[in-house]
Amino acid sequence: MAQATDGYSRLVAWLKILLPIAALAILSTLFLLSQSIDPMQAIPFSQVDIDSLLRDPRITAPNYAGVTEDGTALSLTAETARPDAADPARASAIGLQATVETPDGVVTHITANQGVVDGGKGQISLSGTVRFSNDLGYQVETEGIRFALDRTALETTGAIRAIGPFGSLTAGGMVLHPSGQGGSYVLVFNGGVKLLYDPRG
Repeated sequence: MAQATDGYSRLVAWLKILLPIAALAILSTLFLLSQSIDPMQAIPFSQVDIDSLLRDPRITAPNYAGVTEDGTALSLTAETARPDAADPARASAIGLQATVETPDGVVTHITANQGVVDGGKGQISLSGTVRFSNDLGYQVETEGIRFALDRTALETTGAIRAIGPFGSLTAGGMVLHPSGQGGSYVLVFNGGVKLLYDPRG
């Protein structure tokens, strides 16, 4: 019985030595057989062409918001904008959306393919296919609209096609400006207006 106990004690003593050594051997094997890690591959890089950005700097999803002297709130967003290298106050943009809210509560939405924001002249010029709609039921399509940043003044730069509460019309141009009475605003169609009146409204 004493021999069995001694054998068991010797086995335990050997296992106390052999098991840690085996563990170290397994860990060493893991480190030796593991593949080396390339730190450059471990970092996900954006596929943006840095040289292209340096040559042609642009701003993604810019936005502008302000209030004119007569209280009209103006906000403008774009898909991208490119500053003018010759004139820092001027920038061209594509995919524009503008919202104009006059003090009388009328909200106008404008979309355009492209445009130019000119801080020096205090105006925004939109071009391409420009669409204009407001709470009064007017929907206008034209090739260009220009409006001021410091006051409520909007005009088209070409002919317009419009649908309104009265029916549909075509005209050489359109102007939005203050009426001069009680802070209201008036929308004027001019330049050979042709109206197709719809009595149903």
